[in-house]
Amino acid sequence: MVKILAVNAGSSTLKWKLFEMPQETEIASGMVDRLGLPGSTFAVKFNGTKTKDEIDIPDQEKAVSLLLQRLTDSGIIADLTEIKGVGHRIVAGGEFFKESAEVTPENLQKIIELSAYAPLHNPNEAKGIQAFQHNLPHAKQVAVFDTSFHTSMPEVNYLYSVPMDYYHKYGARKYGAHGTSHRYVSQRAAEILGVPLKSQRMITMHLGSGVSITAIKDGKSFDTSMGFTPLAGVTMSTRSGDIDASLVAFLMKKLSITDPDEMIDILNKKSGLLGISGLSPDMRDLLDTRAERPESQLAIDIFVNRIVRYVGQYVAEMGGVDTLVFTAGMGEGSIPVRKMIVDSLGFIGAKLDEEANKVQAVERVISAPDSKVKVLIVPTNEELMIVRDVIKLTNLA
Repeated sequence: MVKILAVNAGSSTLKWKLFEMPQETEIASGMVDRLGLPGSTFAVKFNGTKTKDEIDIPDQEKAVSLLLQRLTDSGIIADLTEIKGVGHRIVAGGEFFKESAEVTPENLQKIIELSAYAPLHNPNEAKGIQAFQHNLPHAKQVAVFDTSFHTSMPEVNYLYSVPMDYYHKYGARKYGAHGTSHRYVSQRAAEILGVPLKSQRMITMHLGSGVSITAIKDGKSFDTSMGFTPLAGVTMSTRSGDIDASLVAFLMKKLSITDPDEMIDILNKKSGLLGISGLSPDMRDLLDTRAERPESQLAIDIFVNRIVRYVGQYVAEMGGVDTLVFTAGMGEGSIPVRKMIVDSLGFIGAKLDEEANKVQAVERVISAPDSKVKVLIVPTNEELMIVRDVIKLTNLA
């Protein structure tokens, strides 16, 4: 039995879960929020008890040091040497990392070099790795990449119709995101159905604040909605999803914007459900106000429309579909969102079991017995996939 940490280091957060392997038992979890900002907090969940303290946490090094100290002080572990491995979620692996990899000096440098593809994520994730290397020098460090699952896409699906030199020189292509989530839920859905994943034409729908739709064929990512960055694809909470590139130049002129990053910031943080509704990026707020606010209903309709559009596209690309899977915040928790999407997919033979759809927080089949397509809810567990990869690469258990 060994203890493995799964870590997700963001620009202002550090989320973690501690597992005992190979039993895959979650021992404790927590999050540092507002990292490097005023009012930073440190939260821990252990044995059903949650604690949350406000404490000054200026950087990753302090966050990691505090986390490890709390693990020992609270008796979650007796000694830091119990932690044999740390798995790190890394957003961008480019074409270099086609699967998870043990952290070496060369691999860490490559993660830093790939920051151009994820400037808000990779640098902070690299700092998280360095902090754990410093505080846990005995532990194996493994990088698990959001993009690696999508490196199986064929050229016809990942290349953009721009001069090929841009791809060869600059890596201009679709990389996708949420790969660890799509990998986990597709495997788990196949287990629930008792069928080989390779036999399934599956479409997984990660519906959270960020939204991505992935077509899975022969057990591999075949196509995905997010693109060069997570900005592309369907309408999301605050991200625009797909737009005409010429609109960017047009709006920059109209808004007197000269810095492209300012326009990208608008598309990332002020668009999507928030931009359309003028009210909120949270689907729950829109559902609560749709009766009296046409803008809320319009935002909901556009959200569903874009998802159905991508699902239909992937059905055509794969020559059919056997299974649809919902996951992440809205996918797991929103009864009306799932209903609207499945009802809109009646043309592919999808039919909802209304009662099964109302059961909350349990992995299950929610399609009707006579549905031609199986529809499931599978709560995502990226952290479990991360620690599995740590074990696989390091042979610690």
